[in-house]
Amino acid sequence: MKLKIGLILSLVFTANISMATEYVYRDLMANTIPSASCTAEFNSKENASKPYTIDRFSKRFCQLQGYGWHVEAVKDNGKLICTDCKTSASNKKQCHLEDVVVTCKRIKPGSVGMLPGKS
Repeated sequence: MKLKIGLILSLVFTANISMATEYVYRDLMANTIPSASCTAEFNSKENASKPYTIDRFSKRFCQLQGYGWHVEAVKDNGKLICTDCKTSASNKKQCHLEDVVVTCKRIKPGSVGMLPGKS
């Protein structure tokens, strides 16, 4: 009896493995935008390189590819670039990240029954 249950369970698990979801991957390189406000150089660098900022922009990069694209991983945070503000205060700067590399993924069409009438 235990052998039959084990055999049935192994058949069920192997059938589910063959129907695993397949993904399409794409690597993107993009730049973040600087903040609207001018702050001291230290604060501006800190804000531009926060994990929250990187996560927010990487999500945006993938979503701009179209419907269904999601972030798989951030491969490279890029390099920090700072520019002087065009105000009277010379110590104020705006910073952003250039060449951020993100891997995006989406479900491969037809891999999980997305086509109507086909199993």
